[in-house]
Amino acid sequence: MEYRIEHDSMGEMRVPADRYYGAQTARSLENFPFGAEERMPTEIIHAFGLLKAAAAEANALLCPQKMTKEKLALIKQAAGEVASGKLDDHFPLVVFQTGSGTQSNMNANEVIAARGNELAGKQLLHPNDDINMSQSSNDTFPTAMHIAAVLGIEKELMPALSALIDAFLKLEEESRGAIKCGRTHLQDAVPISFSQEISGWRSSLERDATLINAALPPLRELALGGTAVGTGLNAPRGFDAAAAEALSRMAGTPFHAAKNKYHALTSKDELVFMHGALKALAADLMKIANDIRWLSSGPRLGLGEITIPENEPGSSIMPGKVNPTQCESLTMVAVQVMANDVAVSMAASQGNFELNVFMPVLIDNFLRSVRLLSCGMRAFCERCVVGIRPNREKMRDNLHRSLMLATALNPHIGYENAAKTVHLAHEKNMTLREACLALGYLDGETFDRVFKPEDMIGEE
Repeated sequence: MEYRIEHDSMGEMRVPADRYYGAQTARSLENFPFGAEERMPTEIIHAFGLLKAAAAEANALLCPQKMTKEKLALIKQAAGEVASGKLDDHFPLVVFQTGSGTQSNMNANEVIAARGNELAGKQLLHPNDDINMSQSSNDTFPTAMHIAAVLGIEKELMPALSALIDAFLKLEEESRGAIKCGRTHLQDAVPISFSQEISGWRSSLERDATLINAALPPLRELALGGTAVGTGLNAPRGFDAAAAEALSRMAGTPFHAAKNKYHALTSKDELVFMHGALKALAADLMKIANDIRWLSSGPRLGLGEITIPENEPGSSIMPGKVNPTQCESLTMVAVQVMANDVAVSMAASQGNFELNVFMPVLIDNFLRSVRLLSCGMRAFCERCVVGIRPNREKMRDNLHRSLMLATALNPHIGYENAAKTVHLAHEKNMTLREACLALGYLDGETFDRVFKPEDMIGEE
C-alpha cells in the first residue's frame, strides 16, 4: 500500500494514498484499534455530509469574505457525496473513540476538504478553517445525532410500521365472522372474534406510532451554533438559524436551532425520550409476535387456530417440521432493542458539566434499534402477517369445548350455580348443556335460547 504524509497539530502521520482522510483520522485509527464491525454508523456519516453543506451555506451568507462562492460550491459538492454514501469507505473510525465524537467530526472535515481540493485541482480548502468554520465537534456531533435519528425514524421506521398496521387492518377485515375462545392467564376465557383480537394488535401499533410522532419535535432542535460549550464562540450571530434553515431544505424535513445550547450540548433527553417510544414499540411487537406463534402452534397438538406462511424447513432431524421463524426473529429484535435502551439511558446520564461524553455509543445503540425495528417489521409483515389465515373450524371446535362459556349462564342461574356446572362438566367430561340439565338449573329449551357463543362478543 502506498502512503502520503499528512500533518496535524501534533505532528506528521502516514495516510493511505487512496484515502481522502488526513492525519487526525489516521491518528484515531491507531489509538482506537477496534475492528471494522465497530465502525461509526453510516447514518452519522451521511448526517455529517448534510450538516457540513448546511453550515457552509450559512457561513457564505453571514461571512462571505471567508466562505467564498468557490469554496461553497466545492464544499457542497464534496459534502453531497458524503451525504449520499459515495465516500463511505473514507470513514473508517469506530464508535469507541473520544466521547464527544471529535475524531469523526474531523474525519468529515478532512474528507470534504480533500475531495473539494481534488475537484478544484488546487489546495483551497482547510479542514478546520473552512469545513469546520463556525463549528466545534461539541455541537456538530450532537447535531448529526439528531439528524440521523429523525431521518431514520421518518424514512425507515415509520414506513415499516405503517405497512404493518395496514396489513393487520386488512387481516382484520378478512377475518370478520371468525369467533374464537379468548384467553387470559394462558387459560380459556370468554369468546372473542378474531377481528377483535387483531384490532387490539393494530391499535397497539397505532398508539406506538402516535408516541413516536410525539417524540419527533424535540429531536428537530439542533445544537449547531453552540460551538465548544454552548456560548457560540467563533460562530457569527444568526449562524444557528441559517444553518438549520439550509439543513431543513437539504434534508427535506424541518429542523430548528435549539433555544438553549447549553442544554443541547450536555443533555440527551430527547434521544432517551424517543428511544423510550421505540422500546414501547418493541414491547408491543414482542407481545404480538408471541400471540401469533401461540395461535399457530401445532400443527396438530397445539392451538392451531391460525396458519402462517411456511418459509423454510424447521429442523435438521425432524422431517416436515416448520417453525414460526419470523415471530422468533421479531421477538429477538425486541429483546435487543430493550437491551439497547439500557445503553442509551446510561450514556445519556453522562453529561458532565458542559458536554456529554458518551455520545457515540448512545447514537450507535439508538440507530441500531431503528434499523432492527425497521427491518424486523418489514420482514414480519411481508413474510408472516400478510399470509396469516384463520382456521375457522379449529376456532369453532375450541370455542365450543371451552367451559368458560358458562359465563353466559350467570344472569340466569347465578355465579355459584354456573361454577358448579363448570366443575361437573369438567369432572365428568360432559358438555355444559349436559351438566346444566343434569343439575336441574335450566331446561334444554331455555339453555339453547340463552347459550349462544356468537352473541357473547359484543358486536352488532
